Order: sequence, then structure tokens, then C-alpha cells
Amino acid sequence: MEMREKILTFIEKNSRVDLKELAIVLGVDEVVVANELAAMEQEHIICGYHTLIDWEKTNIEKVNALIEVRVTPQRGRGFDSVAERIYNYPEVNAVYLISGGYDLLVTLEGKTLREVAQFVSDKLSTLDSVLSTKTNFILKKYKDHGTIIAEPEEDERMLVTL
Repeated sequence: MEMREKILTFIEKNSRVDLKELAIVLGVDEVVVANELAAMEQEHIICGYHTLIDWEKTNIEKVNALIEVRVTPQRGRGFDSVAERIYNYPEVNAVYLISGGYDLLVTLEGKTLREVAQFVSDKLSTLDSVLSTKTNFILKKYKDHGTIIAEPEEDERMLVTL
């Protein structure tokens, strides 16, 4: 495994990893790691750093939805132009071109179910090339970005021995 792949593997799991610690694990100088990270940021291999938050444990109300979108591809641009129109909405967190019965998967966040539904009906469904949408609300997250969020349930049965 080359150095870039090792660095990316480490920071994907923990972007707050200490550079000195990472350099020791990789067996290189800390400056080498810092330069490699800077180069990958410049090349847009590393596109950002994010914190995974369990919003269920806060007092902040959030609704997350996965919206499957069927579209008519544009001549010469395929799905790119409609995807660009969708990802430019500030409510949208992610847009993916997918295989299967739908073309795009859109993830978004709102304060209420009504707010998300309003976005889908007023903004997403009205786009010229959008043929249909299917909204799926996330009810509970068990694992996100490789991290288990749900706490395992404890077995409350009494142990009986004979």
C-alpha cells in the first residue's frame, strides 16, 4: 500500500489524527505527512473534513431524507446538468448517480417532515427533467460513515442456572 493510500485510510476513520502520531505509524517524517496532506487537498483528493454527530442525543430537531429521483438525461450532458441544479440547493447534502429503478439519490436535511416534503414538491419535482421522486425518511441511524451510532441493547433477562 502506497503512502497516500495509508494516509487516506487513517484520516478517513479519524480526521483529527495527530500528524506526529501518523508519521510514526507510517515511519516517515511529520513534514512528509503534512506535505502529502496539503498536496491531496490541493488536488481535491481530500475534499473536506467532517464531524459525525448523533443528533438524536441533542435537543436539535432534524429530519433526514433519501430521495430517489427519476430524470430524463440531457442531450450531450447526461445526468450532470440536472444533478448540478439539484446539488446547488442549500438544503441538499449529497447527490449520487445510482443504478436501479431511479437515476439519482438525493440526501437532504430539514427541520420537519413538512419542510422536506415542501422542498420535494416545490423545488425538486418541478424541475423540467424530473419525471418522478420517492421520498424515504430516515427514522433511526444504526451506523454512519463506518461508525456504529446505535448503542447495543442489553439483555435484561435474568440468568437462571440449574
